[in-house]
Amino acid sequence: MVALAFAGAGFVTAIHGLAGDALPDLRVVHVASRSTRSARRRAAQTGGIACTYEELPGGADVVLVATPPALHRREAERAVDGSALALVEAPLATTLQDADQLVALGARSGRVGYAENLVHSPTVVEAVRACRRLGSLTHLEVRFAQGRPDWGDHLEPSWGGGALFDLGVHAVALALLAAAPARVTSVVGAELLAGAGLDLDDDATVTLAFDSGLRAEVRATWRAPAPTWEAQAAGPTGAVRLELVPHQSVEVNGVPVVLPSPPPGLATPQLHHLGYVAQLEALTADIEAGRAPTPGAQLGRHVLDIVCAAYRSARTGLEEAVPFTGPRDRTPLQLWREP
Repeated sequence: MVALAFAGAGFVTAIHGLAGDALPDLRVVHVASRSTRSARRRAAQTGGIACTYEELPGGADVVLVATPPALHRREAERAVDGSALALVEAPLATTLQDADQLVALGARSGRVGYAENLVHSPTVVEAVRACRRLGSLTHLEVRFAQGRPDWGDHLEPSWGGGALFDLGVHAVALALLAAAPARVTSVVGAELLAGAGLDLDDDATVTLAFDSGLRAEVRATWRAPAPTWEAQAAGPTGAVRLELVPHQSVEVNGVPVVLPSPPPGLATPQLHHLGYVAQLEALTADIEAGRAPTPGAQLGRHVLDIVCAAYRSARTGLEEAVPFTGPRDRTPLQLWREP
């Protein structure tokens, strides 16, 4: 039995709690939050016990770090110091300085994972396989659109950034998976827009340059009336289309790919298609085998390098190298808004 604790009691922990219900060998034991009320509510839903951050990991094997991003490093260090594995939600951190420390912590301990659920998504896996069969991609476009979040501190400058930082990290990760083994070398350009009453971006378009010669466009927006997560890729032998939200599908040259079916009994099939169940299955297997979790913090830092470069590019209008060569102690929002 793998014991799971939540550092944070926000919306994403409800998703992980529902995904965990599908795994008989995993149980939630503790939930910590800044708000005692929130911790008690999530604990009641998941079968755990509400506690304070200071009481973590409380004997848990793994702590899902789902606090505001500025606290990710602190809670990951607390988990590892308590002999638990830290699974850090996306985005990995608010600064590359903290991301560097999380990568170093993972290298020392072998106990830091990055909770990019799309890595484990059966739907994404099928799309990536199809992209590999196309050869070196010549076109890639990823678009993640939804409404503004109405929970937590997502619209506050303290979060670290807006739509590109919060939603866009998943779109960037998907672009990296689809284009691999090609690697991003620079952000060619970025346009960030802030809606009325916002200090941070709610709409972002980023152009990425890869070492293969590919130029990819990544869009992340909070201006959509309904959520749509999708991607299109093309190569010498055809095209792939992926849809993750609101429906799940993969098409190769217009022909649908048969996707793995969700296991019975899930609260929603999206727990399967978006990779949340498979992520916890992989984590459980890693713990039982005594190996470092996959993906590790390196992926989260790489994504944050790209995001920081994009925010800087949006301010300067210039191409920015990846890995990012600017200051590593500033949030993406600061890189955009401050000189």
